[in-house]
Amino acid sequence: MGKKVLIVDDDPDVRLFNVTVVEENGYTPIEAANGEEGLEKVKKEKPDLVLLDVLMPKQSGIRLYRELKTSKALKDIPVVILSGIAKRTFLRSQKALTEFGGEEVPEPEVYLEKPVEPEELAQTIKGILG
Repeated sequence: MGKKVLIVDDDPDVRLFNVTVVEENGYTPIEAANGEEGLEKVKKEKPDLVLLDVLMPKQSGIRLYRELKTSKALKDIPVVILSGIAKRTFLRSQKALTEFGGEEVPEPEVYLEKPVEPEELAQTIKGILG
């Protein structure tokens, strides 16, 4: 299989949907059920792309995104946010964390609100990974 895509989502059904789309488009899926596990897998597997949910137990996607984008070793990995919350809410939370002494982080490469159509997800992944 081709490039690696890390899927970080606490919902097993959503992970299965994302794994299916990733595999059907010739990429290798890696799964994590929360932000903590996601960070471990990013460091170990060095994926080419991260599909990240925002609201999860054991470290939210908001914190994982911030960690990825402020780490010298990980900041170049593209991140697609797949979430049920509005992009504006996510960006507001990032801004709040920055105001509390955190480093400023760039916006995600792509922000998709759930539910997402398989074709849209596939196009997004291909657009980033080629």
